[in-house]
Amino acid sequence: MLSSRLGIHILTLQQGPLFGGFIVQRAGWRWIFWTLTVVCCVNTAAGFLFLRETYAPVLLQQRRQKLEQEPSGHPNKYRVDGQDERPMRSKIVRSLTRPMRILAQPIVLVMSTYQAIIFGTTFSLYTNFQPIYREYGFSVEQIGLMYLGPGLGFLTAVWFLVPQIDTVYNRLAERNDGKAKPEYRLPLANIGAVFIPIALFWFAWTVELHAHWFATIAATYFYGIGQVMILNCVQNYYIDSFEKYAASAIAAGAAFRSILGGVTPLFAPAIFENLGYGWGISIFAFLALAIAPAPVVFFLYGEKVRDKFYIDLDV
Repeated sequence: MLSSRLGIHILTLQQGPLFGGFIVQRAGWRWIFWTLTVVCCVNTAAGFLFLRETYAPVLLQQRRQKLEQEPSGHPNKYRVDGQDERPMRSKIVRSLTRPMRILAQPIVLVMSTYQAIIFGTTFSLYTNFQPIYREYGFSVEQIGLMYLGPGLGFLTAVWFLVPQIDTVYNRLAERNDGKAKPEYRLPLANIGAVFIPIALFWFAWTVELHAHWFATIAATYFYGIGQVMILNCVQNYYIDSFEKYAASAIAAGAAFRSILGGVTPLFAPAIFENLGYGWGISIFAFLALAIAPAPVVFFLYGEKVRDKFYIDLDV
């Protein structure tokens, strides 16, 4: 379920510039914001009307309160497993600091750095599609269509590869006498570890040499596949590693990668202007290449690392 939601999120993020190109060219840039406002209002209203609580601790707490309000019930008669009696202020402080404590764990720090590199690379490329493809003489609408390259890569990964994460996980667990490990979520991340640097070098130098536009956009297809596989495998790895506090682990990674993803594009134009697209984009490719062994390393030694740097998140 998480993999599907993450895939949809990535695909939505990807297709925004595609539709944005048509909106800007035909209705003006202001309609970008009007369209987003309408979509957000509709989604928010739908959430209030149709979404239901599914988080087990909240449901148990609601059940407890209902039983205590019955004629035969009385306060403190029932207790929820894992109930936290600490003051609300203490809960909030711990909830806010927990992601930072988790981020200090080597596995989360390294894999979040991996995700951050991908986000920084992605937004640096997407925000420079306009100047890149203007050199090919493309209109705003045509440039928007270029995002179909990575978009098709996303769809390929979500449809055919992401479902195999669970298949590989279950098979490895069977070989280990039915005992599953969080590291069994990582093997398919190696698809991304291989595809991402190759696709970036490919894109960098076809753009630099002004090759046919199809050669450049074909590279982004494989980049899209690699991006989805890294993000999905890492998210699932976090969930299995931290279980009860999986949301905090995901939050730590999300905040880290989002900050870097938002800051990096500010410097990317200067890098591309000084180094050209070939060596400029190759910098991102070299970073992806340097961190590419991470899934293999943690697949082999992740359990030892988790044990050595164990964090007690209950205190």
